[in-house]
Amino acid sequence: MKTFALVATLLLVPGLVQAQGMGMRVGRLFDGDGLTSYQLTLQAAAGALAAHFGGLAFTGPGTHERRIGLGLDATLFRGGDPGFYAVGGVGGGLGFSGADPQWHSWSAGMGFELPPAGPLSFGVEGRWRSLMPGHRDGAELSIRLGADFGRRRPAPLHPPATPWIATDGSASGVGPSGVAPAEPGESVERANADALVLDIVRIAEEEIGRPYKYGGEGADGEGFDCSGLIQYAYGAAGIALPRTSVQQARQGREISRTGDALRAGDILTFAERGTRVTHVGLYMGDGRFIHSASRGVQISTLGESDPNGRWWYQRWVGVRRVVE
Repeated sequence: MKTFALVATLLLVPGLVQAQGMGMRVGRLFDGDGLTSYQLTLQAAAGALAAHFGGLAFTGPGTHERRIGLGLDATLFRGGDPGFYAVGGVGGGLGFSGADPQWHSWSAGMGFELPPAGPLSFGVEGRWRSLMPGHRDGAELSIRLGADFGRRRPAPLHPPATPWIATDGSASGVGPSGVAPAEPGESVERANADALVLDIVRIAEEEIGRPYKYGGEGADGEGFDCSGLIQYAYGAAGIALPRTSVQQARQGREISRTGDALRAGDILTFAERGTRVTHVGLYMGDGRFIHSASRGVQISTLGESDPNGRWWYQRWVGVRRVVE
């Protein structure tokens, strides 16, 4: 118990200081007459790994078996996109109403992240839990609700306002602070548009492998979210775009959602449900696009042949062309 308290303290305090979200979990341990579990946590993430620190409680039927304490859960590959992730945890504390005076537990299993709704995330988890003393072991099924906060900076950071040089050596505009974004319904015109959009794609490709970070804009080696990557690539090539996917989905002019109409550099827009845009990607040509999702900056295929791309293809709702 003392060892657990020390470990929990060492991990919990940094988590409180750098918390990126909070969550609540309610579960049922199927062992004998069963126990209901409750967990309220703060969350801190680093790449694909996230830690959840906070209070943990178990209650038995009627007035029996009350346990309260601290719990530490870790999830792997839970990044805000629908899909499976691994989960495990430890906990410990004090018992009341007939429960052992001190208790500890461990658990491990899998979860499934449901499509998020804005900053809210939803998950269903199944794990095996061992609760001791007493060896109350069994399957536990729970529902997790999470909310992200405090990871957006108040204003976007842009690359330095330096001239963009075309492949023919001619100067073609300046960086984001000197170029106004395209207004909704119209594009930015450039004589060397073909070279410019290929450079935008190249800039995005150089970030492949960067982790996904909600609100991330690539500053100081951090990761990107979807719109942060698009803003960064365009900004580095001298075209300023607004920060969010919803705002970017209104820039430039609308293009037909067909393969023949697409051109490298086009912004693809996606909606997880309905038509409200929740994700953006940068078209590369040949049916491929680059975007930042749960596995970080990656290339997907816009079609049914790529399992990951298929999910986005079914939610593809539009195309915007910023550079003519």
